[in-house]
Amino acid sequence: MSSSGHNSRKAAKTISEAQDGFKRSVSATVRAMSGDHDLEVSFSRDKPALVGNRARLPDLPKKPSAVDLSVTRGIGDSMALRRACHDERLHMRLAPEGRQARAVYDAVEAARCDSIGANRMPGVADNIGAMLDDRCQKANFSAATGRDDVPVEEAVSMLVREKLTGRPMPEAARNAVSFWREWIEEKAEDRLDTLLDDIDNQDDFARSIRELLVSLEMAEELSDETEDEQDPSEDEESEPEPQDSEDEGGDQSDGEEDASADASEQDGDPQDSDQTDMAEASDADFDEDEEGEDEAETPGETRRQEDVFSDIAAELDYKAYTTTFDEEVAADELCEHDELERLRAFLDKQIGNMQRVVSRLANRLQRRLMAQQNRSWDFDLEEGYLDPARLSRIIIDPMQPLSFKQEQDTNFRDTVVTLLIDNSGSMRGRPITVAATCADILARTLERCGVSVEVLGFTTRAWKGGSSREEWLKAGKEPGPGRLNDLRHIVYKSADMPWRRAKPNLGLMMREGLLKENIDGEALMWAHRRLLQRHEQRKILMMISDGAPVDDSTLSVNAGNYLERHLRAVIERIETRSPVELLAIGIGHDVTRYYRRAVTIVDVEELAGAMTEQLAGLFEDETSGHGPRRAAGRR
Repeated sequence: MSSSGHNSRKAAKTISEAQDGFKRSVSATVRAMSGDHDLEVSFSRDKPALVGNRARLPDLPKKPSAVDLSVTRGIGDSMALRRACHDERLHMRLAPEGRQARAVYDAVEAARCDSIGANRMPGVADNIGAMLDDRCQKANFSAATGRDDVPVEEAVSMLVREKLTGRPMPEAARNAVSFWREWIEEKAEDRLDTLLDDIDNQDDFARSIRELLVSLEMAEELSDETEDEQDPSEDEESEPEPQDSEDEGGDQSDGEEDASADASEQDGDPQDSDQTDMAEASDADFDEDEEGEDEAETPGETRRQEDVFSDIAAELDYKAYTTTFDEEVAADELCEHDELERLRAFLDKQIGNMQRVVSRLANRLQRRLMAQQNRSWDFDLEEGYLDPARLSRIIIDPMQPLSFKQEQDTNFRDTVVTLLIDNSGSMRGRPITVAATCADILARTLERCGVSVEVLGFTTRAWKGGSSREEWLKAGKEPGPGRLNDLRHIVYKSADMPWRRAKPNLGLMMREGLLKENIDGEALMWAHRRLLQRHEQRKILMMISDGAPVDDSTLSVNAGNYLERHLRAVIERIETRSPVELLAIGIGHDVTRYYRRAVTIVDVEELAGAMTEQLAGLFEDETSGHGPRRAAGRR
């Protein structure tokens, strides 16, 4: 018995040492190929990601097969080649704005980087081939029955790889690409053949991709982007005259405004004053020009709110088999108050030193938001506050009358922010702890700044289908049932609930068994509908997720990209047809391929900074005039 246990431990140690050696070898290879010896390479069960100088590769199973090793090498090689051969600034500068065009543009650029390494090193070609084959199998491309089951960007990138390397595409991809091959080659075969000439020059290659997009009849998306780029410059050219005239009076008394502002703040607490200002500003009247602008915008906003998702189900053939078992529930209804308090205490213990870091960032955000309240003063009045900056006139000429000042009414737009947090099983552990902490701190901070905050979560009621799947099985397994799981949408904090009352609710995210599957598209629609019911003028929706939508029950009986196609369509409608401003933060997952305004982080510890910076950036856009509507007044 003792000998057997000793041999078992020895075998486990040998396997562990072998894996450690493999990881060191792969890490060294990735750094060498990337040309960046400071690149941080780590292995984790989280999704692979390359952000900045950090690369995260998938951890190996306990007993890895030869395929597992090749796939890991392939992912590492692909990241190294992208680091060595890709210029992100150039890529962004030439990227098209249209969603479908951008997806193809990104996929083909990734194919270029991989192909450079594959053409120079046969071993790298084999590794990347294993990676692609694994990716196609996970996407279930072999079961595709038509174009709707295969994203066009995947088909184009596979054909481009074939042209650039001369190697056949993975077996798992051939069936899927066959649905697109004839159409793509008919429209753009000449463009595909010329891409190899530009493979070593990213600038020329990117321009060739844009020509390819024209051949694929995506030129409309490119022209839309050009128009969008021109509009801001036209606006800027038309703005200087009123801005100059507005600032003309301010230039005469900049120093006087500073001195008078300092004097007025001595009469009371600055923070109380700021909050009072915001409360008054929300009721302030618009000037005549802005009233006309509001009247012109209101019908358009109402129309967009009504029809933003009206055609999505028919266009995508997306449906839910049944919504009978779906639920929208308040956090405090899912467990007893005493348990919520216990979970909250557990969350507080998990936070530890991180809370101080997040609090500092939150305080920075608060200062930035407070500083962006637009203020202006009228001077040389006969009544109001005594203007100490003008007192020198009395000394020079005692006959001069006293000068008074009065603060003008300001237009500080009411704002509501919704934090929509992925409550899927892959968020378990550190990610959900950090997400809960950041939501807690930001809700408190934004509340101090007069911004309403709503915190929502989304998951499913069960793994692998729950009651919806049981109903479907009883009914005889109807083909193409659509979404086949029971949604659970959780309200941790409503926009009208004070933070102190909602504080225990956030502890629910720590509850064992809460986190299950994630269906992002319908969660976004739900959060969006709640926002549109709010009275605030400005509405911001922030999605925090660590991956694409995944529900095994739904994907096992529908197309492999069924949920992803729906998510893309929902995002496209919010970004182009809705007054709601949408942004996303991906935890270890590149969400920039879904959202126009997005950021990806590798370590969950970066979430706090990303959230505060993104929100601060939105408010700065608003006050600088690049937001949906310029605020009145001046700083």
